[in-house]
Amino acid sequence: MPTYRRTDLRFVRGDGAWLHTEAGEQYLDFGSGIAVNTLGHAHPRLVAALKEQAEKLWHVSNLYDIPGQEALARRLCAASFAELVFFCNSGSEAAEGMIKAMRKFHAAQGQSERVTLIGFAGAFHGRTLAALAAAGNQDYLAGFGPTPDGFVQCPDFTMAALEPLIDDTTAGILIEPVQGEGGVRAVPSGFLAALRALCDAKGLLLGFDEVQCGVGRTGKLFAHEWAGVTPDVMAIAKGIGGGFPLGAILTTSAVGACMQPGSHGSTYGGNPLAMAVGLEIMEVVCAPGFLDDVNDMAGYLRQQLSARIDKYPEIFTELRGVGLMVGLKCACENTRLVAALRAEKLLSVPAGDNTVRLLPPLNIAQDDMRAALDAIDRACARLHADIVGDT
Repeated sequence: MPTYRRTDLRFVRGDGAWLHTEAGEQYLDFGSGIAVNTLGHAHPRLVAALKEQAEKLWHVSNLYDIPGQEALARRLCAASFAELVFFCNSGSEAAEGMIKAMRKFHAAQGQSERVTLIGFAGAFHGRTLAALAAAGNQDYLAGFGPTPDGFVQCPDFTMAALEPLIDDTTAGILIEPVQGEGGVRAVPSGFLAALRALCDAKGLLLGFDEVQCGVGRTGKLFAHEWAGVTPDVMAIAKGIGGGFPLGAILTTSAVGACMQPGSHGSTYGGNPLAMAVGLEIMEVVCAPGFLDDVNDMAGYLRQQLSARIDKYPEIFTELRGVGLMVGLKCACENTRLVAALRAEKLLSVPAGDNTVRLLPPLNIAQDDMRAALDAIDRACARLHADIVGDT
């Protein structure tokens, strides 16, 4: 189906931060498959884990115990607020399951009228109908019939805008600690803390969507750790699989326990192949010093990008993001910057609010980071000349 605006590049091999085309060209990958390739391409530990499991067992379904699920769930719970985990295959499924769990919790308490979830303008939670309704993007909802009820959007990250939206039907609040598709907009830590206090006071659930910003991307295992708050339920995906399709819903015991047999399910979710890769990702990302290195490299990148933003005000207006989830808010059309970077063999990802995302592998090498900055310099020089010529 013609659902994608594809770039005419055909990649056949990847190693580390680099991708190679069938024509023999190589590109530095600062898109990471849209924040998916946590450790770059063909990381030897992930390859070994997948090969080893592939020679044993691929799929049995959730009719049976899967030891890898138990191991990865224990690992995720030990490293987070969570006490229970449900495994699925994608970010959309994780967000959809989070929505169901937040509503089911209240129904189990005898409050079935509490179904409304409050989201935020600029959010993106996936492509299922409920996830689209939660985000409220009318362009994505157009043509798909009636929009699921029970979702409202707050226009900004303020309590003054949020509190009037709460009523007797409100089940909880759904938010990305750092919006990805919405323009790499980090939610202020104070606002996340205020959300936690509000939910506690009113008996609401707080749900975090960390599909894009989780699993080390911001320099903490999960982005909400920067604010010192925890949710009741959280959706993750992308980085936890390192390129293998894997998502998960993490919950407190109170929320997760309401999901009884028959409440939810997934044929492929948590299959042995995905669990082997997810376990290896957690071992690497949670190893002593790994996230320190992410933060060091992120600090270097932000320092270097700040100088370039000052130098090219006709291209950039703002540096956004946290850790190695970087947003470049553009003065020109963001697609022009993406094309200019690609012409210099550096891959980036466009986002909303006229922003360009830089999402390198978390284990990016210093030499590769310097190569990316050199490519940015060349792209900016070329784009500067084009913009000046246009005027």
